[in-house]
Amino acid sequence: MPDRQHARVHALRDIQLFASHTPHVTLSESALACIAEVVTPRAYPAETLVVVEGELCEAAYFIIAGNVEVYRMSLQGRQQVLARLGPGQAFNTVPLFQGDGRNHASVIARTDVTLYALLREDFQHALYSCPDLALVILRDFADRLTHLTDLVEDLALRSVRGRLARFLLQQADGTAIAQKWTQDEMAAYLGTVRDMIGRSLRALTDERMIRLDRGRIVLLDRAALEAEAQN
Repeated sequence: MPDRQHARVHALRDIQLFASHTPHVTLSESALACIAEVVTPRAYPAETLVVVEGELCEAAYFIIAGNVEVYRMSLQGRQQVLARLGPGQAFNTVPLFQGDGRNHASVIARTDVTLYALLREDFQHALYSCPDLALVILRDFADRLTHLTDLVEDLALRSVRGRLARFLLQQADGTAIAQKWTQDEMAAYLGTVRDMIGRSLRALTDERMIRLDRGRIVLLDRAALEAEAQN
């Protein structure tokens, strides 16, 4: 196997989509080699649009390095963040199977990113050539459906304050959130507006569930936040 293809196979093994520990849906070495032959490395600087919502879907993408954000934008300019993805994750696999073949969401590079692009024709050919790839993709679709179902549940059944409490618990590393989030970013992620996030943060602070410490959010009462996350 040429050195370049060997390096690509090695990188593809780290993609979560291909690295399942469930034997009957793990991608075979021959399938990995087949994909490695046709993927194209692409690099994008931070803040570059990788995929634009509504445009024809060109390829599926696998993140080798860096982070991207997947979002949709309303006609009024309001943004809803669907996911933040990093190394080992994939995006834009679903539109390749649909009749109109248009991107469901936009994807922007939040850091410098390196991706492997798998063009539509090569993706479809790989599915026919490697049946185990079809099982892997079905599992990926099931995971994405679960994620979107959880997102709809949050937006429809939980208050902004409840969604924020759940978000803080999910983002916390121990008792604090290491990654800095602006209120605008939290609003886009939680499907609301900045003012609502600001009011909810102040309320949680006043009730001593959290503390704001130089831009960092410290969790003071996890039990109270967990109860709030159900509302």
